[in-house]
Amino acid sequence: MIEKIDLPAGVEPGLRFALVLDGRGGCRDLDWQGVAGWRPEDGFLWMHLERDSDDTAAWIQRSSGIDPLVGEALLAEDTRPRIEPVEEAMLIVLRGINRAEVEEAELVPIHIWIDASRALTLRDRDHHLVALRDIRFALVAGRGPKTGGALLMQIADKVIRDVEPVIDEMDDALERLEDRLSDKDSPALRSELAQIRRDAIHLRRYLGPQREAMVHLQAEPTPLLDRASRLRLRAVTDRVVRACEDLDAVRDRATILYQDLTAQIQESIARTSYRFTVVAAVLLPPSLVAGILGVNVGGIPGSQDPGAFFDLIAILAVLLLIQFIVLKWLKWL
Repeated sequence: MIEKIDLPAGVEPGLRFALVLDGRGGCRDLDWQGVAGWRPEDGFLWMHLERDSDDTAAWIQRSSGIDPLVGEALLAEDTRPRIEPVEEAMLIVLRGINRAEVEEAELVPIHIWIDASRALTLRDRDHHLVALRDIRFALVAGRGPKTGGALLMQIADKVIRDVEPVIDEMDDALERLEDRLSDKDSPALRSELAQIRRDAIHLRRYLGPQREAMVHLQAEPTPLLDRASRLRLRAVTDRVVRACEDLDAVRDRATILYQDLTAQIQESIARTSYRFTVVAAVLLPPSLVAGILGVNVGGIPGSQDPGAFFDLIAILAVLLLIQFIVLKWLKWL
Protein backbone atom coordinates (compact mmCIF):
# COMPACT_ATOMS: atom_id res chain seq x y z
CA MET A 1 0.00 0.00 0.00
CA ILE A 2 1.25 3.48 -0.89
CA GLU A 3 1.76 5.92 1.96
CA LYS A 4 -1.18 8.28 2.46
CA ILE A 5 -0.67 12.01 1.99
CA ASP A 6 -2.96 14.80 3.11
CA LEU A 7 -3.94 17.36 0.47
CA PRO A 8 -6.68 19.99 0.36
CA ALA A 9 -9.90 18.73 -1.23
CA GLY A 10 -10.08 19.30 -4.99
CA VAL A 11 -6.37 20.11 -5.33
CA GLU A 12 -4.26 17.63 -7.31
CA PRO A 13 -0.80 19.23 -7.66
CA GLY A 14 1.51 17.26 -9.88
CA LEU A 15 -1.12 14.65 -10.80
CA ARG A 16 -2.55 14.89 -14.30
CA PHE A 17 -4.75 11.87 -13.79
CA ALA A 18 -4.79 8.45 -12.13
CA LEU A 19 -6.83 5.55 -13.51
CA VAL A 20 -7.47 2.02 -12.31
CA LEU A 21 -8.00 -0.33 -15.24
CA ASP A 22 -10.96 -2.69 -14.82
CA GLY A 23 -9.53 -5.37 -17.15
CA ARG A 24 -12.39 -4.92 -19.64
CA GLY A 25 -11.17 -1.78 -21.43
CA GLY A 26 -12.62 0.68 -18.93
CA CYS A 27 -11.33 2.49 -15.87
CA ARG A 28 -12.19 4.57 -12.85
CA ASP A 29 -10.56 7.84 -11.82
CA LEU A 30 -8.59 8.40 -8.65
CA ASP A 31 -7.30 11.51 -6.94
CA TRP A 32 -4.28 11.66 -4.66
CA GLN A 33 -6.29 10.26 -1.77
CA GLY A 34 -7.56 7.46 -3.97
CA VAL A 35 -3.98 6.70 -5.02
CA ALA A 36 -2.98 6.61 -1.35
CA GLY A 37 -5.62 3.96 -0.68
CA TRP A 38 -4.99 1.90 -3.82
CA ARG A 39 -3.90 -1.73 -3.54
CA PRO A 40 -2.68 -4.04 -6.34
CA GLU A 41 -5.77 -6.24 -5.99
CA ASP A 42 -7.93 -3.22 -6.92
CA GLY A 43 -6.68 -3.36 -10.51
CA PHE A 44 -3.81 -2.07 -12.61
CA LEU A 45 -3.02 1.57 -11.73
CA TRP A 46 -1.92 4.14 -14.30
CA MET A 47 -0.69 7.47 -12.93
CA HIS A 48 0.22 10.35 -15.23
CA LEU A 49 2.36 12.94 -13.43
CA GLU A 50 4.06 16.28 -14.06
CA ARG A 51 7.78 15.59 -14.02
CA ASP A 52 8.76 19.16 -13.15
CA SER A 53 6.37 19.44 -10.20
CA ASP A 54 7.79 19.55 -6.68
CA ASP A 55 4.82 17.52 -5.45
CA THR A 56 5.57 14.79 -7.99
CA ALA A 57 9.22 14.72 -6.97
CA ALA A 58 8.32 14.53 -3.29
CA TRP A 59 5.81 11.72 -3.86
CA ILE A 60 8.19 9.64 -5.98
CA GLN A 61 11.07 10.04 -3.57
CA ARG A 62 9.12 9.48 -0.34
CA SER A 63 5.82 7.72 -0.99
CA SER A 64 5.95 5.74 -4.25
CA GLY A 65 8.02 2.84 -2.97
CA ILE A 66 10.34 3.15 -6.00
CA ASP A 67 14.09 2.77 -5.57
CA PRO A 68 15.70 6.24 -5.14
CA LEU A 69 18.04 5.70 -8.11
CA VAL A 70 15.09 4.82 -10.33
CA GLY A 71 13.25 7.84 -8.96
CA GLU A 72 16.14 10.10 -9.96
CA ALA A 73 16.07 8.65 -13.48
CA LEU A 74 12.32 9.24 -13.72
CA LEU A 75 12.77 12.86 -12.69
CA ALA A 76 15.82 13.52 -14.92
CA GLU A 77 15.38 16.58 -17.10
CA ASP A 78 16.79 15.48 -20.46
CA THR A 79 17.21 11.83 -21.35
CA ARG A 80 17.55 9.78 -24.51
CA PRO A 81 15.09 6.97 -25.31
CA ARG A 82 16.08 3.71 -23.63
CA ILE A 83 14.80 0.58 -21.90
CA GLU A 84 16.25 -0.50 -18.54
CA PRO A 85 14.96 -3.66 -16.81
CA VAL A 86 14.87 -3.32 -13.03
CA GLU A 87 14.17 -6.76 -11.51
CA GLU A 88 10.62 -7.55 -12.75
CA ALA A 89 9.85 -3.92 -13.64
CA MET A 90 11.11 -1.62 -16.37
CA LEU A 91 12.23 1.98 -16.68
CA ILE A 92 11.41 3.26 -20.16
CA VAL A 93 12.10 6.62 -21.78
CA LEU A 94 10.39 7.44 -25.07
CA ARG A 95 10.02 10.60 -27.10
CA GLY A 96 6.66 11.95 -28.26
CA ILE A 97 5.42 14.90 -30.28
CA ASN A 98 4.49 18.07 -28.42
CA ARG A 99 2.62 20.69 -30.43
CA ALA A 100 1.17 22.80 -27.66
CA GLU A 101 1.72 26.53 -28.25
CA VAL A 102 4.67 25.95 -30.60
CA GLU A 103 4.79 26.48 -34.35
CA GLU A 104 7.05 23.51 -34.98
CA ALA A 105 6.68 19.99 -33.70
CA GLU A 106 9.23 18.93 -31.11
CA LEU A 107 10.05 15.61 -29.52
CA VAL A 108 9.69 15.66 -25.75
CA PRO A 109 10.50 12.88 -23.27
CA ILE A 110 7.96 10.53 -21.72
CA HIS A 111 9.34 8.78 -18.66
CA ILE A 112 7.64 5.47 -17.81
CA TRP A 113 7.92 3.14 -14.85
CA ILE A 114 5.93 -0.07 -15.15
CA ASP A 115 5.68 -3.20 -13.05
CA ALA A 116 3.10 -5.93 -12.67
CA SER A 117 0.54 -3.76 -10.88
CA ARG A 118 1.07 -0.13 -11.93
CA ALA A 119 2.52 2.24 -14.48
CA LEU A 120 3.79 5.78 -13.91
CA THR A 121 4.16 8.16 -16.85
CA LEU A 122 5.78 11.57 -16.44
CA ARG A 123 5.99 14.60 -18.74
CA ASP A 124 6.68 18.29 -18.20
CA ARG A 125 3.88 20.65 -17.24
CA ASP A 126 3.95 22.65 -20.48
CA HIS A 127 4.16 19.60 -22.76
CA HIS A 128 0.93 18.18 -24.14
CA LEU A 129 1.08 14.70 -25.59
CA VAL A 130 -1.91 13.74 -27.68
CA ALA A 131 -0.96 10.06 -27.47
CA LEU A 132 -1.59 9.83 -23.71
CA ARG A 133 -4.75 11.89 -23.96
CA ASP A 134 -6.17 9.55 -26.60
CA ILE A 135 -5.48 6.47 -24.47
CA ARG A 136 -7.18 8.08 -21.50
CA PHE A 137 -10.25 8.95 -23.61
CA ALA A 138 -10.40 5.37 -24.90
CA LEU A 139 -10.33 4.04 -21.34
CA VAL A 140 -13.08 6.40 -20.25
CA ALA A 141 -15.15 5.19 -23.21
CA GLY A 142 -14.51 1.56 -22.27
CA ARG A 143 -12.32 0.81 -25.31
CA GLY A 144 -8.89 1.11 -23.75
CA PRO A 145 -6.10 -1.34 -22.86
CA LYS A 146 -6.99 -4.17 -20.52
CA THR A 147 -3.55 -4.92 -19.07
CA GLY A 148 -0.37 -3.09 -18.18
CA GLY A 149 1.48 -4.60 -21.15
CA ALA A 150 -1.28 -3.50 -23.51
CA LEU A 151 -1.11 0.00 -22.00
CA LEU A 152 2.64 0.17 -22.60
CA MET A 153 2.22 -0.97 -26.21
CA GLN A 154 -0.53 1.57 -26.85
CA ILE A 155 1.70 4.36 -25.52
CA ALA A 156 4.59 3.28 -27.78
CA ASP A 157 2.26 2.85 -30.76
CA LYS A 158 0.50 6.18 -30.44
CA VAL A 159 3.77 8.02 -29.83
CA ILE A 160 5.12 6.89 -33.19
CA ARG A 161 1.69 7.44 -34.75
CA ASP A 162 1.96 11.13 -33.92
CA VAL A 163 5.47 11.35 -35.38
CA GLU A 164 4.45 9.99 -38.79
CA PRO A 165 2.28 13.00 -39.82
CA VAL A 166 5.19 15.31 -39.01
CA ILE A 167 7.43 13.34 -41.37
CA ASP A 168 4.70 13.45 -44.03
CA GLU A 169 4.46 17.24 -43.63
CA MET A 170 8.21 17.55 -44.12
CA ASP A 171 8.00 15.40 -47.25
CA ASP A 172 5.14 17.53 -48.63
CA ALA A 173 7.12 20.69 -47.89
CA LEU A 174 10.04 19.28 -49.88
CA GLU A 175 7.67 18.59 -52.80
CA ARG A 176 6.55 22.22 -52.78
CA LEU A 177 10.12 23.50 -52.52
CA GLU A 178 11.19 21.28 -55.39
CA ASP A 179 8.50 22.87 -57.57
CA ARG A 180 9.81 26.31 -56.59
CA LEU A 181 13.43 25.45 -57.26
CA SER A 182 13.53 27.74 -60.30
CA ASP A 183 12.13 30.72 -58.36
CA LYS A 184 14.26 33.81 -58.02
CA ASP A 185 13.75 33.95 -54.25
CA SER A 186 16.79 31.77 -53.58
CA PRO A 187 17.62 32.98 -50.04
CA ALA A 188 14.12 32.07 -48.80
CA LEU A 189 14.31 28.63 -50.45
CA ARG A 190 17.73 27.94 -48.95
CA SER A 191 16.46 28.94 -45.52
CA GLU A 192 13.41 26.64 -45.77
CA LEU A 193 15.49 23.72 -47.02
CA ALA A 194 18.01 24.20 -44.24
CA GLN A 195 15.19 24.27 -41.66
CA ILE A 196 13.68 21.02 -42.97
CA ARG A 197 17.09 19.37 -42.88
CA ARG A 198 17.67 20.55 -39.28
CA ASP A 199 14.22 19.26 -38.24
CA ALA A 200 14.88 15.88 -39.85
CA ILE A 201 18.24 15.59 -38.10
CA HIS A 202 16.66 16.58 -34.77
CA LEU A 203 13.88 13.98 -35.07
CA ARG A 204 16.31 11.31 -36.25
CA ARG A 205 18.55 12.02 -33.27
CA TYR A 206 15.87 10.71 -30.90
CA LEU A 207 14.04 8.20 -33.09
CA GLY A 208 17.28 6.27 -33.66
CA PRO A 209 17.69 5.43 -29.94
CA GLN A 210 13.92 4.85 -29.72
CA ARG A 211 14.22 2.22 -32.46
CA GLU A 212 17.06 0.56 -30.54
CA ALA A 213 14.97 0.67 -27.36
CA MET A 214 12.07 -1.09 -29.11
CA VAL A 215 14.40 -3.76 -30.48
CA HIS A 216 15.85 -4.21 -26.98
CA LEU A 217 12.35 -4.55 -25.54
CA GLN A 218 11.54 -7.26 -28.09
CA ALA A 219 14.43 -9.33 -26.82
CA GLU A 220 13.71 -8.66 -23.13
CA PRO A 221 12.17 -11.72 -21.37
CA THR A 222 9.85 -9.63 -19.21
CA PRO A 223 6.62 -11.09 -17.78
CA LEU A 224 4.94 -7.71 -18.31
CA LEU A 225 4.30 -8.48 -22.00
CA ASP A 226 2.00 -11.29 -23.01
CA ARG A 227 1.88 -12.83 -26.48
CA ALA A 228 -0.57 -10.25 -27.86
CA SER A 229 1.54 -7.37 -26.51
CA ARG A 230 4.68 -8.83 -28.08
CA LEU A 231 2.97 -9.11 -31.45
CA ARG A 232 1.98 -5.47 -31.20
CA LEU A 233 5.49 -4.57 -30.08
CA ARG A 234 6.83 -6.09 -33.31
CA ALA A 235 4.46 -3.91 -35.34
CA VAL A 236 5.43 -0.82 -33.33
CA THR A 237 9.13 -1.55 -33.87
CA ASP A 238 8.54 -1.85 -37.61
CA ARG A 239 6.82 1.55 -37.62
CA VAL A 240 9.72 3.14 -35.73
CA VAL A 241 12.22 1.60 -38.17
CA ARG A 242 10.18 2.88 -41.12
CA ALA A 243 9.98 6.35 -39.58
CA CYS A 244 13.77 6.43 -39.19
CA GLU A 245 14.19 5.39 -42.82
CA ASP A 246 11.73 8.07 -43.94
CA LEU A 247 13.62 10.69 -41.94
CA ASP A 248 16.88 9.59 -43.55
CA ALA A 249 15.22 9.97 -46.95
CA VAL A 250 13.88 13.43 -46.07
CA ARG A 251 17.29 14.55 -44.83
CA ASP A 252 19.09 13.23 -47.92
CA ARG A 253 16.50 14.73 -50.25
CA ALA A 254 16.72 18.12 -48.54
CA THR A 255 20.52 17.97 -48.83
CA ILE A 256 20.32 17.19 -52.56
CA LEU A 257 17.82 20.00 -53.18
CA TYR A 258 20.02 22.38 -51.19
CA GLN A 259 23.02 21.41 -53.30
CA ASP A 260 21.00 21.83 -56.53
CA LEU A 261 19.86 25.27 -55.41
CA THR A 262 23.42 26.23 -54.50
CA ALA A 263 24.60 25.08 -57.94
CA GLN A 264 21.88 27.20 -59.58
CA ILE A 265 22.96 30.24 -57.60
CA GLN A 266 26.60 29.67 -58.56
CA GLU A 267 25.64 29.33 -62.23
CA SER A 268 23.67 32.56 -62.03
CA ILE A 269 26.66 34.33 -60.46
CA ALA A 270 28.94 32.91 -63.17
CA ARG A 271 26.60 34.13 -65.95
CA THR A 272 26.43 37.58 -64.42
CA SER A 273 30.21 37.75 -64.06
CA TYR A 274 30.58 36.62 -67.69
CA ARG A 275 28.26 39.38 -68.90
CA PHE A 276 30.21 41.99 -66.99
CA THR A 277 33.46 40.63 -68.44
CA VAL A 278 32.12 40.84 -72.01
CA VAL A 279 30.81 44.38 -71.48
CA ALA A 280 34.18 45.44 -70.05
CA ALA A 281 35.99 43.89 -73.03
CA VAL A 282 33.69 45.65 -75.50
CA LEU A 283 34.08 49.04 -73.84
CA LEU A 284 37.85 48.82 -73.31
CA PRO A 285 39.01 50.07 -76.80
CA PRO A 286 36.54 53.02 -76.94
CA SER A 287 37.56 53.92 -73.40
CA LEU A 288 41.20 53.83 -74.44
CA VAL A 289 40.54 56.13 -77.42
CA ALA A 290 38.46 58.50 -75.32
CA GLY A 291 41.18 58.58 -72.70
CA ILE A 292 43.89 59.42 -75.22
CA LEU A 293 41.86 62.15 -76.88
CA GLY A 294 40.95 63.59 -73.52
CA VAL A 295 44.56 64.30 -72.57
CA ASN A 296 44.95 68.03 -71.99
CA VAL A 297 48.04 68.56 -74.19
CA GLY A 298 48.62 70.23 -77.53
CA GLY A 299 48.71 68.41 -80.84
CA ILE A 300 45.51 66.35 -80.42
CA PRO A 301 44.28 65.50 -83.98
CA GLY A 302 41.07 67.20 -85.07
CA SER A 303 40.98 69.70 -82.22
CA GLN A 304 40.38 72.53 -84.73
CA ASP A 305 38.16 70.53 -87.14
CA PRO A 306 34.38 70.92 -86.54
CA GLY A 307 33.68 67.54 -88.18
CA ALA A 308 36.29 65.59 -86.21
CA PHE A 309 33.75 64.50 -83.57
CA PHE A 310 31.57 62.76 -86.14
CA ASP A 311 34.64 61.14 -87.69
CA LEU A 312 35.55 59.81 -84.24
CA ILE A 313 32.02 58.40 -83.76
CA ALA A 314 32.27 56.62 -87.11
CA ILE A 315 35.67 55.17 -86.22
CA LEU A 316 34.36 53.92 -82.85
CA ALA A 317 31.31 52.35 -84.55
CA VAL A 318 33.56 50.49 -86.97
CA LEU A 319 35.78 49.44 -84.06
CA LEU A 320 32.79 48.08 -82.12
CA LEU A 321 31.62 46.16 -85.19
CA ILE A 322 35.07 44.60 -85.60
CA GLN A 323 35.07 43.68 -81.89
CA PHE A 324 31.65 42.08 -82.21
CA ILE A 325 32.83 39.97 -85.15
CA VAL A 326 36.00 38.92 -83.35
CA LEU A 327 34.11 38.01 -80.13
CA LYS A 328 31.62 36.00 -82.17
CA TRP A 329 34.49 34.20 -83.90
CA LEU A 330 36.06 33.45 -80.52
CA LYS A 331 32.61 32.23 -79.31
CA TRP A 332 32.65 34.64 -76.39
CA LEU A 333 29.20 35.85 -77.38
